[in-house]
Amino acid sequence: MAHAASQLKKKADENLAAAEEEKEKERKRARKRSREVKKKTDVNACYLRAARAGNLEKALDYLKNGVDINICNQNGLNALHLASKEGHVEVVAELIKQGANVDAATKKGNTALHIASLAGQSEVVKELVTNGANVNAQSQNGFTPLYMAAQENHLEVVQFLLDNGSSQSIATEDGFTPLAVALQQGHDQVVSLLLENDTKGKVRLPALHIAARKDDTKAAALLLQNDHNADVESKMMVNRTT
Repeated sequence: MAHAASQLKKKADENLAAAEEEKEKERKRARKRSREVKKKTDVNACYLRAARAGNLEKALDYLKNGVDINICNQNGLNALHLASKEGHVEVVAELIKQGANVDAATKKGNTALHIASLAGQSEVVKELVTNGANVNAQSQNGFTPLYMAAQENHLEVVQFLLDNGSSQSIATEDGFTPLAVALQQGHDQVVSLLLENDTKGKVRLPALHIAARKDDTKAAALLLQNDHNADVESKMMVNRTT
């Protein structure tokens, strides 16, 4: 009996020791995985910083070592977005050459073209469009690259986008067009350019009335010069019934 009890205790101790050993092995594996994840996260962050800083050589080194070219930060911004915002044309061109998704969107639905247009980075805008970026892509709020450029008074970008197929009749979820926001912000040159390029007159609502309410004589004059009068529904917001 004593021998049997001793054997059972010995077996139980061995099982307990084996279980503890396995737990320790799992803890070591977990720590290793954690270190690997942290290392990968750090490498990804360094890659994104290199792209944002315009350090092409360093960014390419990270790519050669296996970093995902389309990896994003917590806001959904990838290397192409960051380089586009800062105007690093060479980095943008090389990332596209290396296979970056030119129309990848952030969490808010903004593509690199949205970001470059908002920042007034005209050379980056040209590079993106030349490489097939969607000029009429809409963010979650319905903003297009043209809308963003018009909002910020980036005349050269507005002209280029219009020349390359951007539609100024696409409205935001609130119904505002590029002309609407340019008029609202008092960007007279952009307003004039948009009016000159709107030959089809697809967008409607009394823009002249809005200019009058704002006491904006310059905008009113521009609208009148382009055959807009108080009785003509003009180019402010999309008529949702058409």
